[in-house]
Amino acid sequence: MTLDVRTERRLRRVGRLMAVRLVLLLAILGAALALARVDRSFSEDADLGLYGTIVFAFLSTAIFAAISPRVEYAGRFGAALVGIDLITICALVHYTGGSESVFAPLFVLVVVYAAMLFGRAGAYVAAGLAATSYGALLAAERLGVLGTYGGTAPPVLPVELAHWAVHAGAQVVVALLASGLSRELDRTGEDLERSRNDLRRLQSLHERTVGSLLSGLLTTDPTGIITSFNPEAEHITGLSAGLALGQAIDEVLPGARERVMQPAEAGRTGRTRARMLYKNRLGAALHLGLAGSILREADGSAVGHVVIFQDVTQVVEMEAELRRSERQAAIGRLSAAIAHEIRNPLAAISGSIQMLCSASQAARDEDSERLMAIVLRETERLDGLITDFLQYARPAPPKLASVPLAPLVNDLVEMFEKSRSAESPIEVRVEIEEKLAVTGDASQLRQLLWNLYLNAAQAMPEGGRLLIAASAAPPLPQEGPSAGRNAAEEERTPFVELVVADTGIGIPLEVIDRIFDPFFTTRREGSGLGLATVHRIVESHGGSLRVESTVGAGTTFRIRLPQAEEPQ
Repeated sequence: MTLDVRTERRLRRVGRLMAVRLVLLLAILGAALALARVDRSFSEDADLGLYGTIVFAFLSTAIFAAISPRVEYAGRFGAALVGIDLITICALVHYTGGSESVFAPLFVLVVVYAAMLFGRAGAYVAAGLAATSYGALLAAERLGVLGTYGGTAPPVLPVELAHWAVHAGAQVVVALLASGLSRELDRTGEDLERSRNDLRRLQSLHERTVGSLLSGLLTTDPTGIITSFNPEAEHITGLSAGLALGQAIDEVLPGARERVMQPAEAGRTGRTRARMLYKNRLGAALHLGLAGSILREADGSAVGHVVIFQDVTQVVEMEAELRRSERQAAIGRLSAAIAHEIRNPLAAISGSIQMLCSASQAARDEDSERLMAIVLRETERLDGLITDFLQYARPAPPKLASVPLAPLVNDLVEMFEKSRSAESPIEVRVEIEEKLAVTGDASQLRQLLWNLYLNAAQAMPEGGRLLIAASAAPPLPQEGPSAGRNAAEEERTPFVELVVADTGIGIPLEVIDRIFDPFFTTRREGSGLGLATVHRIVESHGGSLRVESTVGAGTTFRIRLPQAEEPQ
């Protein structure tokens, strides 16, 4: 059952009235006992009527109290209460001396709470009923309709009329004053209710706003103890608000106090920004962007700190990708000139050595022949390196077509298995959906896969397992930086995810961001161009490349390439 504000307020006042009524009845009972002890002129009938009236009043109070919680119409309930009380007071006045009764002023109390329950109109109606009831009682006693009690003769008519007039006038004045006070009380209550509703709305708006933020937000007291923790903060840290509240900020965000809170206290603006590496309770390594400011009261006094933080891991990865692309572009421009300058002398050296090799056997000794062989071998190796470098630096634009993945992968796996030695056996497993095709250059995709196969083999010198899997994948615009594509394109384009995973030695966390840089390698015999070429091919195909690695457990490369229609 839903009640309006006025009805709820009236029911609250009725509840308070019931408590006041009980206290008043106890006082009346005490007064009646004292009156009976002091004044012996009351008859047995008067005593019986007096105590019967008090018992009736107590019973009516108990009944009203029992039914008040289930009341739907507070106005009717209050009107019944006023009527019962007028009857009760008339009985008390009748059995204790009529116009001389000490209980006659109780009519005023009925007028007061009628004003509280019903306002000005209710107060005047109650005053009229009280004056009429009191006058009717006095008239009935004077005319002999009702008997008189108290042991004295009724006063003369003018005196009795004066008694009635004074009481009636007092009730009207009380009705006027009480109705005014009741009106002010109602107005104050309405203002208070509006203020309470406004406060509830503001509090609800605040909670919804803080809860809807896409940034983690926490507040602390001046000592750095967390006092609030919003849902996004729970999501980023993996820690519930119940566990975070009451902890020091450095226990939840290690280093945050030093980076943003202490500078904010020392700075003139009171606002600081910082970035830091963070590992949450779920084990995920994140880059956090933090902003801190001093939390102030309305008078400007500092009462704590506000710390806002975001997961900027994707932004950091995009920045690293941009820096890598810039470095690769610069290397590409430089490499073309260097390669041209190196190849010319190499050609001359190679030709000269070949002429020496074709000279007569008598003109050559064993050491000369060995040295010439070394020069030829190293010249070929250097020429191969330059070829790889030129292929990376100045790749041919891909000739895009629909390339079925299964035949391409199976051919390369067969070549890979034949090229491996039996001393380091590698178990190869292929999981590719049938008729799956990508849009790409077949020769460049072969080179991409071959480089990844070789990289996996070098990571498993004692053998291991190599998984090559491919499946259709839905667009993932929020998955992080991509090579050469923006989020809007990824949302529109279906993709194929190609996975190459090994169980090798893994890549240390401190170098994983550099593995696609040209000439960066962790192997003595490596050129550092294999994975750089893989990255360049993925970039030229408009795909994205991710690497996941755990030292001692292996490495997984996830390549997303645009999906092509199934070949006919």
